Amino acid sequence: MRKMWLPWLFLGCTCAAQTVDTATPAAQPPAPKRQEQVVVTGTYTPVPLQETDRSVDVFEVNHSRLFYTSPIDVLEQDSSVDVQQRVPGSNADVSIRGSSFEQALILVNGLRINDVQTGHNNLDLPFPMEAIERIEVLKGSGSTMYGSDAIGGAVNYITCPPEHSEIRLGAAGGSWSTNEQYGSLSYASKRIDEQLAFGREASAGFMPDRDYRNLAGSSETDLTTALGRTALIVGASDRPFGANQFYGPYDSWERTKGWFTGLTQDLGQQTSVAFGFRRHTDEFVLLRDDPAVYENNHVTDQLQLALRRFEKLGKNTRIYYGAEGYRDTIDSSNLGQHQRNQGAVYAAVDARALGRFSLTAGAREDIYSGGNAQFSPSVAAGYWLTHRLKLHGNVSHAFRLPSFTDLYYHDPANIGNANLRPEYSWDFEGGLQATFSNALTAGLTVFHRNDHDVIDYERSNINAPWMAENIDQLHFTGVEASLRWQAPKRQRVELSYTFLNGVQGSLMGEQTKYVFNYPVNNANVTLWSVLPWHLQSRFRLAALQRYQRDAYPLLECAVTREFKHVHPYVQLTNLTNTQYEEIPGVPMQGRGVLAGMEVSWSGK
Repeated sequence: MRKMWLPWLFLGCTCAAQTVDTATPAAQPPAPKRQEQVVVTGTYTPVPLQETDRSVDVFEVNHSRLFYTSPIDVLEQDSSVDVQQRVPGSNADVSIRGSSFEQALILVNGLRINDVQTGHNNLDLPFPMEAIERIEVLKGSGSTMYGSDAIGGAVNYITCPPEHSEIRLGAAGGSWSTNEQYGSLSYASKRIDEQLAFGREASAGFMPDRDYRNLAGSSETDLTTALGRTALIVGASDRPFGANQFYGPYDSWERTKGWFTGLTQDLGQQTSVAFGFRRHTDEFVLLRDDPAVYENNHVTDQLQLALRRFEKLGKNTRIYYGAEGYRDTIDSSNLGQHQRNQGAVYAAVDARALGRFSLTAGAREDIYSGGNAQFSPSVAAGYWLTHRLKLHGNVSHAFRLPSFTDLYYHDPANIGNANLRPEYSWDFEGGLQATFSNALTAGLTVFHRNDHDVIDYERSNINAPWMAENIDQLHFTGVEASLRWQAPKRQRVELSYTFLNGVQGSLMGEQTKYVFNYPVNNANVTLWSVLPWHLQSRFRLAALQRYQRDAYPLLECAVTREFKHVHPYVQLTNLTNTQYEEIPGVPMQGRGVLAGMEVSWSGK
């Protein structure tokens, strides 16, 4: 009985959401309506959310800064996304539809940011939350568009030029001596837009050796010339933190730094080029009080170039094609010095009769060091049964190259494997999207993924070291359900539930380290409300049950009041004081509170 209560909780919350009090008027909605959203993730050209044939979710961030502590918190509203945090706002893993954290691709404005050393650093974003406009999540394979790593899906952090000149400054303090400061300075004109942003957060930690300091800053420039749009983003971050229990029973310490430059240049209306460079450093000390015992230092450089173009064939058909190149290098005290080069070409055709039928078929060939290659085809289609009901489906192939840690890492407890084969996967999904009215939408999707040569660490007993190996086969089958209701009086209810079942191939009694930590049941209810006295709130109730572990609830709430220039706010986390672990052996913090104030001056 215990394993069956999460689906009933989701159903009960759906009914309970219909009783929301909507009698209080409001000056502004607590969050923007979701109609007329345009997505760029999982598509070759921006399309309205209703027209995409892939499972994509969109989270507006710039309108909701006072409701979240970090961009990582935004992802927790999607029941198909599993966020496993160690340090708030920085060191965390993310999986999509039961994937490993290495199988989820992280993008910034469509440019890859996955760390080639280890996927544990994928969410170590080199810019502050104040730079983010929205987050788009592609669920399901994405290698045809993005190459390696997008087996479970992709998370795309999108920055946008400011709509008007503005200054924002904020500060907050709370539990465990947490304090933060943040701000942005924006300038907008007809031809050039500029935004500078920064964020700083520090905490003593809720337990010994779990303190942290996060510092990040960014600059984004958007320029319009005769060639077209030029978009440049530059960001940097510095995040030291106590790593108690993160990688074993040690009072460890770690410091990561990141630098990122991304440039996109239009060459007319049909051609664009993109450039990205990322440097990341990772310093790890096994015993914080005695660094001489064991220490690792890693420096990775990642360079990417892309050329993209499309051609129009008639009124409703386009052909997209392009080429991409990558170079990844590492200089590590443990892993050594290595380099990997990779090139890719792709082509796709997109045909659609808007409001009735759409079809996208594409293929990509990736060639990487040593002459090896991966071919990734995909087909996605949609059909409107009526103007309110749409069927959609997708079949796609994806792959992941081993990280440098998978290949070369070694210590007494973990040993890499230079002979690892790339992972590959086939993904199938079909769903129904219903638009009952402008205020009420719902969706139901069934998906199945066949993973082959999955990379994980195995051991025969608890006294043996973990060895990196290829697991022959893993199968994941799941169901996603969602409901979004823009209620009267500017209230909004969002519900999502995901059920997931994983089946492994034969491991002959071996223990595995990562792949069987996925959520079997995950339910989320988020309520945006306008309260008396013009208060605005976000309330989220989540219930999650991991594979062969007990279920646990999480409850959080944020309340803000917007005056003309001053915006006080309070964020409450883990209100039930639940004792839980997202990563085995790493306890998470209990009940916490953060209170702050933001001031702004706008040129609107």
